[in-house]
Amino acid sequence: MRQRFSRGLGAILAVLAELGVSAAGAQTVGEQTASGQGKAWTDEWFSDVSFGAQIEGGVMGSFSHPASNLNFGQLLSPYADQATLNQLTFTLTKPVDPIGGGYGLGMNLRMLYGSDARSYTIAGVSDRWINGRYQAMPVFANIALHMPWFTARGLDGQIGILPSPMGVETLDPSTRAFYTLAYTTEYSTPFEHVGAMFQLHLDDHFDLQFGADTGNQTSFGRGDNNGRPAGYIGVTGNTLADGHLSFTYLLRVGPENAVRSLGARANGAMRYWNDLNGTWAFSKKWSVTAELNQLHDEGLHADTYSAVVWGGWHIHPNLTVNARAELYRDNTGSFVASFAENEGYAQAMLGNPTRSESAPATTYGALTLNTVWRPDVGHHVKLLQFRPELRFDRALNGTRPFDDGHHMGRILFGADMTLGF
Repeated sequence: MRQRFSRGLGAILAVLAELGVSAAGAQTVGEQTASGQGKAWTDEWFSDVSFGAQIEGGVMGSFSHPASNLNFGQLLSPYADQATLNQLTFTLTKPVDPIGGGYGLGMNLRMLYGSDARSYTIAGVSDRWINGRYQAMPVFANIALHMPWFTARGLDGQIGILPSPMGVETLDPSTRAFYTLAYTTEYSTPFEHVGAMFQLHLDDHFDLQFGADTGNQTSFGRGDNNGRPAGYIGVTGNTLADGHLSFTYLLRVGPENAVRSLGARANGAMRYWNDLNGTWAFSKKWSVTAELNQLHDEGLHADTYSAVVWGGWHIHPNLTVNARAELYRDNTGSFVASFAENEGYAQAMLGNPTRSESAPATTYGALTLNTVWRPDVGHHVKLLQFRPELRFDRALNGTRPFDDGHHMGRILFGADMTLGF
């Protein structure tokens, strides 16, 4: 069961610690700051703890007004023509500060209340806190570490509840271009983990990433949908090509299906996730981001393939125009779905019956346009963001997945507003 994950992670950390002793000669900036001061690190460690709050709400209307009121294939804006409180978040951050000997310690906590928690929920942690349209969850709750091991820049790690490092679009509306998410983000990248993730800084440009967890949006005990862990390995490159290029490649391997759905074979039926994304900044005003994703699931005998391109034109420091084009293939219809019940996503993840809408094998094409306006208002307001959006979706192989199975295409329109302190 998950105890194997705990023992395995403990063994990994023990080996890393032993290796780190032999590599202690590598000195980092943090070590230089902490050494020779003759003062307890606890005296000032809490001095830079910060708190923040953010609220986002919006609406996505449909020109066809489906009878079910569901925007098919939209997890964060699932209800057509209905205003939604997506998220109210409270964040506590303690940056990683030196604690002596080149080591650093920090912590991160973000709690979320809103409709987004229905899809980003963590089984066994938040799936039974609130069962209404607006639910609550920890987006992250982890200890952050810096260890002066292996290389001159050392090793960083986060242990606890973590957002997935895979993909371009994040849950935080202040860090992504669009209100709606790409199909790739929603159905072919993970959302949340309970586990550990590490970044080994090879040099000024490249990091090796690796980690292990209990599975996508699962934990322990009743929050365990199968008896095996999963994990990541990959590489990140930053400020390449004179600062124009950055990229991330991650491979994730592990079983993700529920024993209640597949039986005992769910423990050994692997899911392979491959994601490569990169950004090229032509100038301060123009940038392009691209993502290639492939997923293979042995238990479902299913595959998805996708490509997404984002383009951003920063007209003014406070105004940006964005475009996103996506091609997404769900070759069995096993992944793209909508859930009519407030707990439907969580129940499906655990293999329990729930009311949902799905489609046959479909190749989806989507084009999304928006503007992002961030006026400076002052008065302790860190962020005020408006994002009007227009989205076109179409099935490119003749299926009719939209509007309760009646149409090959649909048009969504709407906007969201984010306020941060």
